[in-house]
Amino acid sequence: MEKVYNPHAIEGKWYRFWIEQGFFTADNESKKPPFSMVIPPPNVTGSLHMGHALNNTLQDIMARYKKMSGFNSLWIPGTDHAGIATQNVVERELAKEGSDRETLGREKFIERVWKWKEQSGGIIIEQLKRLGCSCDWSRQRFTLDEGLSRAVREVFVRFYNEGLIYRDNYIINWCPRCKTALSDLEAEHEDTQGHLWHIKYLLADGSGYLTVATTRPETMLGDTAIAVNPEDERYRQYIGQYVILPIVDKKIPVIGDLYVDTSFGTGVLKVTPAHDVNDFEIGKRRNLEVVKVIDDDGRMNENAVHYCGMDRFDCREKIVKELDSKGLLENIEPYALGVGKCYRCKTIVEPSLSLQWFLKMKPLADPAIAAVREHRVRIIPEMWEKVYFEWMENIRDWCISRQIWWGHRLPVWYCDQCNKTYVSVEDLTTCDICKNDLRRETDVLDTWFSSGLWPFTTLGWPMNTKDLQTFYPTSLLITGFDILFFWVARMIMMGLKFMGDVPFREVYIHALVRDAEGKKMSKSKGNVIDPLIIIDQYGTDAFRFSLAMLAAQGRDILLSEERIEGVRNFVNKIWNASRLSLSFIGDTEFKESHEKSSFLPDQWIRSRSQKMAREVSESIEGYRFNEAANVVYNFVWREFCDWYLELIKPNLYGKATAYDTEPTRSILYRTLSDILKVLHPLMPFVTEEIFQRLPGKAHESIMTSTFPQFDRNELDEEAEDRMDLLMGVVDVVRNIRGETGIAPNVKVDVVIRSSNHQSLLKKYEYYIKELAKIGHLSFIDGASPGHSAVGVYREIEIFVPLKDLIDVSKELSRINKELAKIDEDCEKLIQKLNNPSFMKKAPQEVIEKNQANYEELQKKREKLIVSQNILEDLSRV
Repeated sequence: MEKVYNPHAIEGKWYRFWIEQGFFTADNESKKPPFSMVIPPPNVTGSLHMGHALNNTLQDIMARYKKMSGFNSLWIPGTDHAGIATQNVVERELAKEGSDRETLGREKFIERVWKWKEQSGGIIIEQLKRLGCSCDWSRQRFTLDEGLSRAVREVFVRFYNEGLIYRDNYIINWCPRCKTALSDLEAEHEDTQGHLWHIKYLLADGSGYLTVATTRPETMLGDTAIAVNPEDERYRQYIGQYVILPIVDKKIPVIGDLYVDTSFGTGVLKVTPAHDVNDFEIGKRRNLEVVKVIDDDGRMNENAVHYCGMDRFDCREKIVKELDSKGLLENIEPYALGVGKCYRCKTIVEPSLSLQWFLKMKPLADPAIAAVREHRVRIIPEMWEKVYFEWMENIRDWCISRQIWWGHRLPVWYCDQCNKTYVSVEDLTTCDICKNDLRRETDVLDTWFSSGLWPFTTLGWPMNTKDLQTFYPTSLLITGFDILFFWVARMIMMGLKFMGDVPFREVYIHALVRDAEGKKMSKSKGNVIDPLIIIDQYGTDAFRFSLAMLAAQGRDILLSEERIEGVRNFVNKIWNASRLSLSFIGDTEFKESHEKSSFLPDQWIRSRSQKMAREVSESIEGYRFNEAANVVYNFVWREFCDWYLELIKPNLYGKATAYDTEPTRSILYRTLSDILKVLHPLMPFVTEEIFQRLPGKAHESIMTSTFPQFDRNELDEEAEDRMDLLMGVVDVVRNIRGETGIAPNVKVDVVIRSSNHQSLLKKYEYYIKELAKIGHLSFIDGASPGHSAVGVYREIEIFVPLKDLIDVSKELSRINKELAKIDEDCEKLIQKLNNPSFMKKAPQEVIEKNQANYEELQKKREKLIVSQNILEDLSRV
């Protein structure tokens, strides 16, 4: 093996090997139990970001682990056509050429998008391969491929024929930039500091005025009533009267409606049915006129009188000035409100009356709620169930039509002569009544409509394929909480509706990846960590393992390059430990049998490795990825490298000859093999490279090996207990050396007093002396030696005589300086943690990090105090 591990020399090689050998391909004829997942399809426009990296790392851990655990593992990959996002990308390209989609026309524009998709749309797939994703690429799908398009039509037609899809005028979220309707979920609400404008509406009879408070004065041009609560004594007498709509000079009625919140503003509500969903409902109840004053491009229309053609926000400014000049602006007050923005272009959306297609959600939501309540679908962590129920129980009909060209065009045709609507899976051309040409609906479906069918359409539905029979319902979905409603809830509804069963048995919801300070990563903040740059710098395995180590359930991941660098050091540790181990093992292929050894460290390491493998397995099964990573990290670094390899070196180098080395070499072979297998789902590349260097493993793959199974026969609690004593004694001596400032190259004398464990300690005296750097080790029964630092471990007293070993005054001075620095740092942390503003505004992860730093400093302080006391005692001798 090379002295230095070079990830770039091996990663591409092994990924090609896995592909060529077909290790990622599932077999729908296999007798093994199935395990299946569908990838949350990334946008075809996308490139790998930190969210993708976390999500797909966790999925790959599960896919590889299940394959090694004897399952017929299928992970279906694919991409989403991402209607609005992809259309925007291509439109920007056209703009650079001085063209636009209208100039091209629909057919040519769609051709252009497909061409872009073929040339640039596969970037993220190649990036997922760099991450090591073991997807079954032979089953790769695209939400606009022929099979999925057919399935989408089938679903639409079935919904329509059942009366669940309908077309109607309703208030929807409209993006003036993208010029399309958005669903409620696609309008992201952002807390913004706005204003409440208090406007006087003069009573038509000249007797006074009513004051309306509004956050959107530009929409007043479309008011068709003002409303008060009929139980509000302040305004009850005005119901049935009329006011003059300012600027428009039009009489509109004062109506009573219980919807009006008497505590909001002045308790008088302007009613604009064309531009507010609640006003629209009031208008329907009261049969009010509907006047639209803002067009689809965000500009005021002809109903906006002399503001026609003006941008809506410029209009707001001008209207406020005009009202003020006419004495109709009573007051302006600051007001915090949630502003809806387009999830793609971040333009402020406009609630607007529009003729759109809708899907009735209540009949679909009820069975989906029951499925989660009955745990036919289990959401992990459980806290997300409450959020799911809250949204599902208050669900509104879904606006599924979009006014763009890229996407699944609605399978709807109109006969303008007969005024008839046709909905069909097959394309239609002529009316079956009047034989005139039919006009095709221009709208496309919301992207989430097709991705909501993903778990069964990717397996071949509506055909009853072998894949569908074998792998549906899928076993697991791993995704972020931000698409719990966009995607997860809709998949559950669609799966129950069209397959009669849930689409997956379990959903694991992971948190966000943030920077080291707990801030959300964004280009504007300059704190984005690019996964591809990290992979280039540190290697894929170090990056993946870092994400896994931090992926605690329900907690955001605070990632920094320093953390990844630390894990890169761990990968190097594994490499170097494996080089040493392979040099000891030699060319002998040891069978994975229970080789017995009389050497205590051999017995101990096999018992500990069993427990480690069991804990890792249980943690992965429970989606506690951080626990799995930390268990194997601690075992490899501390128990295998720091203890076991150091303990067997004297035997295998021939310095100690009391024990037969053949059993040790066999146990080393099996333990290293187990470590590599346990690590493989988390670190696929380095483990494959080392595994194939084991004697007898060349040309095999760790991917097809068996994940270590817990073997009770290899447990040895007595060996663990006895080994704990040896390690405890060594640790005490090491601690005393550290606490008193003894140089690492100086050997110390040690005296041990123990009534119960002297025979064990004498038996392994050579190894204790080697690991603790002891010159002379003696055992006593009587009085303790003077001038010594003392440590105790499980009734064993350990004395290290210190006379002439250290400069006591110099060490005391050093410790006092360290204590002063710790006290200074602790004071700063206390001030921060006692600051109400910091505790209120800082993310929980940052608060916990500061608390952990404080606790760590306190522990360090306690240790230094111990050292200080020891040295002060010695200075008085």
